[in-house]
Amino acid sequence: MHSADIELIQNAFGLIDFTKDDYSEFYEMWSECEFKRGETITDLGQVERSFYIVKKGVQVVYILDKNGNQKVIGFSFDGSFSGIYDSYLHKKPTKYTLSSVTPSKLLRLTYEDYSSLFDKYPSFDRWGRLAHQELLIGRVNREIELITLSANERFEKFMARCPEPLKTIPQKYLASYLNMTPETFSRLRKNVKI
Repeated sequence: MHSADIELIQNAFGLIDFTKDDYSEFYEMWSECEFKRGETITDLGQVERSFYIVKKGVQVVYILDKNGNQKVIGFSFDGSFSGIYDSYLHKKPTKYTLSSVTPSKLLRLTYEDYSSLFDKYPSFDRWGRLAHQELLIGRVNREIELITLSANERFEKFMARCPEPLKTIPQKYLASYLNMTPETFSRLRKNVKI
């Protein structure tokens, strides 16, 4: 494994002290994969087989409404985790689709290897607990924003914390994520320098 990949993994799992133990076996569990722009990574009804760290690119998780329109649940981008986590953990078909918005390179880890981490490396138990807490808190905060903030307030909050890779993707994805029309998003974007 390349040193840049090892550094990416260490940064993604930032709550673990990688100097404490030998993690060479852990690094070898990861493999690289690539997806073209617009390519489906995990489709509705499939079981998510991999847990990913994004080397490069932007991916989107979405559901389809009753009219077949995409409703964006979330994004992953350089340095973040990706995948459909509930399907991965429960080994059940997903209700979502994970797709590559831009050409993407990901590091992936199988479920079996992921599960073995908690037995082989005690520090992963703490990481898992803290990471799941952060996911839950983030989810709750997003739901609160969606039901209590105006479109303008949602836009401003999102743009203030928006990572650079997301600022270049088609606005239809961002508009859907913020629960507004592309026209509203475009109008708000014209008033803010990004």
